[in-house]
Amino acid sequence: MYSLSGCPYCFRARRRLRRKGVAFREIRFGFRERRTGRGVLARLGGATFPQILIDGTRLGGNAELVRADRSGELDQLLRAPYAT
Repeated sequence: MYSLSGCPYCFRARRRLRRKGVAFREIRFGFRERRTGRGVLARLGGATFPQILIDGTRLGGNAELVRADRSGELDQLLRAPYAT
């Protein structure tokens, strides 16, 4: 998960993943690193923080994470053979 310090959506995504018991790695950009973070967003094809990747495949931001969790898609993605 790529996140931005102080971002409420990043906080919510982090909380949701922890509640599901998902082990994840977070790359967090601070205030002084915002420009670098925006470059990462551009390379990932995202527009906002957080950006969540599962096995290198971009799921999207917090809204996409919530939708995937509610629909059951997130559980399927996490059960995939290479999910960590």
